[in-house]
Amino acid sequence: MDTRTQLAEPSPPDPAPPAAPDEPQAVRETLEDYTLRFAPRSYRRWTPMVVATTALGGIAYMADFSIGAGIAMAHGTGNALVAITVAAALIFITGFPLAYYAARYNIDLDLITRGSGFGYYGSVLTGVIFASFTVIFFALEGAIMAQGLKLGFGLPLWLGYAVSTLMVIPLVIYGMKALSKLQVWTTPIWLLLMVGPLVYLVATDPGTVDSFLAYAGTDGEGSLNTASVLLGAGVCLSLIAQIGEQIDYLRFMPPKSEANRRSWWTAMVMAGPGWVVLGAIKQAIGVFLAVYILSEVGPAAATEPIQQFRGAFDAMMPSWLVVPLAVVLVVISQIKINVTNAYSGSLAWTNSFTRVTKHYPGRMIFVLVNLAFALILMEADMFSFLNSILGFYSNCAIAWVVTVATDIGVNKYLLKLSPHAPEFRRGMLYAVNPVGVTAFTAASGLSIAMYFHAFGDTVQPYSPVAAVVIAFVLTPVMAVVTRGRYYLRRSDDGIPVPLLDADGNPSAVTYDCHVCRQTFERPDLAACPAHDAMVCSLCLSTDKAGDHVLPAAPPVPLSGM
Repeated sequence: MDTRTQLAEPSPPDPAPPAAPDEPQAVRETLEDYTLRFAPRSYRRWTPMVVATTALGGIAYMADFSIGAGIAMAHGTGNALVAITVAAALIFITGFPLAYYAARYNIDLDLITRGSGFGYYGSVLTGVIFASFTVIFFALEGAIMAQGLKLGFGLPLWLGYAVSTLMVIPLVIYGMKALSKLQVWTTPIWLLLMVGPLVYLVATDPGTVDSFLAYAGTDGEGSLNTASVLLGAGVCLSLIAQIGEQIDYLRFMPPKSEANRRSWWTAMVMAGPGWVVLGAIKQAIGVFLAVYILSEVGPAAATEPIQQFRGAFDAMMPSWLVVPLAVVLVVISQIKINVTNAYSGSLAWTNSFTRVTKHYPGRMIFVLVNLAFALILMEADMFSFLNSILGFYSNCAIAWVVTVATDIGVNKYLLKLSPHAPEFRRGMLYAVNPVGVTAFTAASGLSIAMYFHAFGDTVQPYSPVAAVVIAFVLTPVMAVVTRGRYYLRRSDDGIPVPLLDADGNPSAVTYDCHVCRQTFERPDLAACPAHDAMVCSLCLSTDKAGDHVLPAAPPVPLSGM
């Protein structure tokens, strides 16, 4: 995982010191925003509310409108709204411990996953899942943008897919500084264009609300039933991995103190699990707009955000302004989110690749890989079978997030079988921890089998429930069975200064890495067994010979932590 944007305001921190001319490329390329590593206190100079505001500014994607509309077309408004609510509640509950851990210890979800049941290499599997999340949603957002370009400029969809993919490359090359400026000036426009039509329609024609609530779906049934709710919730739950991108902001939270305690908790909840409140509202708006335009465009086109907002704008402004404004809204939304998806995905692939190969090939290679995968999905017309893709993917995402959340909430805080303090450094963790890997594999495997009717049609809608229950139960069971033996390969990293300060925040004491000759804060380093010196976490990751990696040592009993 990664930082999705350089946080806007206040004045930015001092840049990292110039990199040594012969230091690894990975170090040079990640010093600016501390991707792939711990975010140091010296860099985190923003207030909690600035972090929260910036994080929530990234929730501009249009997929929510399509997801909500798609569920309503299939199952009716009642089932759709209940499904949206159920999914949002689960996403909030599981996102809370992850968001807290990221904000408290200033690490992203990949680093959290390593020390929360998966191990140093075991989390590569979940890194690929997150990278796939960015591919799927880049393709989805790109398809929505192509629909806008077709409506506004007559571009055929295949060309629109290519345009929506290629146009993000220049912004991704320049990284998150460009995206930060883009987010700041486009957010007010986006909010006005999104909220204005809804308010106008409800105020001028209250009957639209009655039609919205009464819609029964394309099959004409629409009565509340468990199967429809769970099938819809499974689609919504594909967004559960969004907490990883929220965490990319939250890791820049300042140290928690008595002085900022209230604002710290408020910001953490708002920007962390609170993102899903906005997401659920957008899904419900998607249902409303789809029902509003249904008689005009039909159920297939009603799920397209460009058609939804074209219909809404048509009711409140001159016809010559309708299509241009609808296209502007869609294009702004897609640029805002897809530069982020491309950047986040490239770093997720890079993180996994670097750990497996111990070689850093450069982020731009994986930008192109990520975009290529997304373009293939778009050209394969993924939008037409969107709910099937998201329903399948949600089983993997649910299994991952629930496993990590359970390890933090139950194994760390209740059973105390998982180390309370975070750990992500090579040499400190076992390669694979059977606790998380087993729970995740079983939960995702069985729920996917259920989704594809392996156990019959009756239980198929319950695949998301199975993913939740299996991951939640098996994670603590595996911790008890293994007695927490496979969390820490060693408990002493060779640095005499405590990892956490007196307030429980990561220590701000600094040391020099003798490999890349940069200065890092204490949580990002470990002692070198071959030298009387320290090595940073990224240099440990790229150490092919393993000369700087500490040997295994018996860990201390975790029951006392």
